[in-house]
Amino acid sequence: MTEPSRFFCAEAARVRGDALAGTAPYGSVWILIEHRGGWPANGFDGLDLEPGVKARVYAAAAALRARMLLIRRHGRRTTSSSPPRWAVLRQYADGEHRQHWGTWRRDEDLGEIVEALDTPGEPGWPPVVLVCAHGTHDTCCAVRGRPVGRALSERWPELVWECTHVGGDRFAANVVVAPDGVYYGNLDGPTAVTAVGEHLAGRIHGDHLRGYTDLVPPQQAALAAVLRHAGPAGRHDYAIEETVRDHDRWYIRVTGRLTGLSTFEVEVRSHRTPPNRLTCRGLHAASSVSYEVTALHVGRTR
Repeated sequence: MTEPSRFFCAEAARVRGDALAGTAPYGSVWILIEHRGGWPANGFDGLDLEPGVKARVYAAAAALRARMLLIRRHGRRTTSSSPPRWAVLRQYADGEHRQHWGTWRRDEDLGEIVEALDTPGEPGWPPVVLVCAHGTHDTCCAVRGRPVGRALSERWPELVWECTHVGGDRFAANVVVAPDGVYYGNLDGPTAVTAVGEHLAGRIHGDHLRGYTDLVPPQQAALAAVLRHAGPAGRHDYAIEETVRDHDRWYIRVTGRLTGLSTFEVEVRSHRTPPNRLTCRGLHAASSVSYEVTALHVGRTR
């Protein structure tokens, strides 16, 4: 009797051609907690921490809709003698980035995260590159994420951390640059090194771009289409000037902020996909909302 082949959600999504653009979750605040031991399937929620501290941190994070991620260096789960670190990363509406870093040895030390969430943090820090490698949450995150974590860590060892679930298991390997708020997906080692290298040089490409976390999904899809059409640009080189919705269609004006960049009128249509298995662990089929750019017109140039 032939055994059924093992299901991998990322492989199935590629076969289906699942749309990548428009899948980045909202977020402008990230809480990172270095945890070198095994990661529970539900990340921070599953850690055996002092209940009062855990509740305080969780409540403060929820108030700001902050994403909480456990992090670790690739291949360094127990070898470092330095205390584990934590960080609060924040992106402001004007594009300013600020970070606050600390260390912890006791559960009570994590209470400093609550205080950090009430302070603006410090500017001037380099971005953090997060690679989802959360194998206890989804098999594809480990199978595809860990090789990407290794490739990026070899190139930028001080910037790169492996992390717990960032969303969109079927787009593994997933990389998030924070607090820039940029999601990339469908990566392997070489494409991840290229995408991150270009990002750090101020050139974000539309390929492999899931979206910016300060935009809603149809705006993310529109901006990705502009970058694919016009070429790479910096994180804040384009702005969403207007968004009009008409049932399942959006009409979005994307405006270049710099001299030489154009304004684009983009039409985006949404539709619900047929039910499919969207994660390795999910045994039941579910549908998702997909965003398709149906028209793109170039307007005036600055």
